[in-house]
Amino acid sequence: MLVHLSVHNYAIVEHLDLELDGGMSVISGETGAGKSIMLDALGLTLGDRADSGVVRPGADKADILASFDLHDIPEAKAWLAERDLDTDGPCILRRVITAEGRSRGYINGAPCPQGDLKALGELLIDIHSQHEHQSLLKPDTHRRLLDEYAGSQELARQVQLAAQRWKQTRNELERLSSASDEQRARHQLLSYQLEELDNLALGENELEQLEQDHKTLTNAESLLSACRTVLELCSESDAGNVLSALNSSLTRLNSFPSQPGALGEATNLLASAQIQVEEAMGELNRFLDHFDADPERQQMLEERLDTIYTLARKHRIQPSELGALQQQLFEELESLNADDQASERLAEELAAYERHYQDKAAELSTLRHAAATRLAAAVEEEMQALGMPGGRFSIELHPTDSKEPQANGLEHLEFKVSANPGQPLKALAKVASGGELSRISLAIQVITAQTSRVPTLVFDEVDVGIGGPTAEVVGQLLRRLGERGQVLTVTHLPQVAAQGHQHLFVHKVRESDATRTAVSKLDSAQRVEEIARMLGGVDLTDESIAHARQMVSRAQA
Repeated sequence: MLVHLSVHNYAIVEHLDLELDGGMSVISGETGAGKSIMLDALGLTLGDRADSGVVRPGADKADILASFDLHDIPEAKAWLAERDLDTDGPCILRRVITAEGRSRGYINGAPCPQGDLKALGELLIDIHSQHEHQSLLKPDTHRRLLDEYAGSQELARQVQLAAQRWKQTRNELERLSSASDEQRARHQLLSYQLEELDNLALGENELEQLEQDHKTLTNAESLLSACRTVLELCSESDAGNVLSALNSSLTRLNSFPSQPGALGEATNLLASAQIQVEEAMGELNRFLDHFDADPERQQMLEERLDTIYTLARKHRIQPSELGALQQQLFEELESLNADDQASERLAEELAAYERHYQDKAAELSTLRHAAATRLAAAVEEEMQALGMPGGRFSIELHPTDSKEPQANGLEHLEFKVSANPGQPLKALAKVASGGELSRISLAIQVITAQTSRVPTLVFDEVDVGIGGPTAEVVGQLLRRLGERGQVLTVTHLPQVAAQGHQHLFVHKVRESDATRTAVSKLDSAQRVEEIARMLGGVDLTDESIAHARQMVSRAQA
């Protein structure tokens, strides 16, 4: 509930700190004193729109702060926890409006957008007035109140989740399906390209070996001629060859038994050269013995290389990159296959989610229809007591036009009312009289308060256009609401004011250079005097005092 309201430099309020209790708090005061200013300021902390005109003349900013005890409001606790805004103490909403028209909002000290203040505020307070923000004009509120009255909040949440899961799955399936034609074409191309690469069956290091063998065969004639010339020069020429020259040189040097150091080293080097030349000749002979200059093999190599090069050009890559391309295409094809499998799985899930939704939504619809009849009859009965004899109230549930699962269930919901006999039922939002609308709202709230999740109810001038016994009934209804939670009501009727658990008096303080609004919490004696003033005007009489005391005593009995 609302436990503290602090207002600084708002309209004609310079400074106001107000502690609030549970039960029914009455707000009364002089005409023009600004009884609704507190509620307007409170509305700003709940996300209402604001402009620079709300800043008190001469001040640079208006600053409003509202503190709430969330002990009995689990929805608000969960909302804060989801956004990491929860604290151990009270929940504090703050709104700052500068003289230039800039506005800033805070939740527990953290900056937040106006929409967050509004969303959280709807879980904390329900404001009933003749202003545009009255929640009972909203179809969402109608549906929430009926579900709370029917005890079907959890079922309604399950229906909403089922519809959300269905929609998410449908969107994902549509995303995959929308690309299906393109994917099928891509799948066909990838399959063809992979088949070509698989048929090529290019082995590891095969390309390098093929290129080396082809180069060797292409230069075969020159290579063989060079090998034979080297053999001739080194070992086979009768006119003189390298081995013969080395043998002759070693024979000459070895003819000297005693050789100086340098000569011995030269002899050793010549001997080593002789061995190496002989080994080289052996390698050359083995090469010539095993060399195959088969033209058919050369043609085969050329055809194999041409196939490889052609495929590489087709894909605009280097021949050495064909292996990596094959792996890349394989992985992409596997991904497309996975999408096909995902589409089949999603189609099955979509059907299952729709069956689940239909089951839960049908169950919810049954509960709503049964509860609508009971709630409408109860509200209609309260309307009679609130000065609308012959008034009628109806809750209409119309099937949705959509064939798709809807988050709100199988039907649209609308509150309809006829405030006077003979008048047709109209949508609650189209009721002409603000006073009638307030009383109808009060009747609805009285019935649904025991199941409502909103602990603080605010009624601004709900007694417009009524008096006498009806005014007393309104006061009694508000007091009943206050016994279940917290009610703040602005009133000008003593019959309503007498029913309050607490009484706040709004008055003007006139100073030499300015006028400001102040709010006082009245004690028992002051309260009787204020109700007497409301009964008989400025001049209090013994009769009005006695009447006021009697009214307060009767309300508390």
